[in-house]
Amino acid sequence: MRQHLNIHQEYEDPCQRFFNALERDSYIRPHRHALDPKPEDLIAIRGMFALVSFDDGGEIAQIVKFGTEKFLDAGVIGVGVELAAGTWHTVLALSDGAILLEIKAGPFNPVAAKEPAPWAPEEGSAEASSYWRHLRHSVESLSVPTATEI
Repeated sequence: MRQHLNIHQEYEDPCQRFFNALERDSYIRPHRHALDPKPEDLIAIRGMFALVSFDDGGEIAQIVKFGTEKFLDAGVIGVGVELAAGTWHTVLALSDGAILLEIKAGPFNPVAAKEPAPWAPEEGSAEASSYWRHLRHSVESLSVPTATEI
């Protein structure tokens, strides 16, 4: 299950901010923001996350774990990450009831909001759960978690 709540007033606002609530089994289809390229900041409000970035062929390029101070003992050194514009990515919740704050420059263009990865299954499809398990295994097998502080 996944929900999000905008905290900016309208699409034209110069700063777009919203909370994204994820459970451990949430699947967000990998995507990028290339049509409206802007970097985005992802900040853990509650829980622990993994940002997974991909190359153009769909191979995992990097996994960055981050979370709230509660997870510092797990080797997480940052509470957030900055994602470069145009990067293929997805986010996995590594704890239940996880909440993420996403921030990026506005205005928001819903037509150019995100480009789904052609090599990743659509959310809710039969292939999605198998792909999600592959991503989860890749994240869990990461031996030395790293993160980039904002």
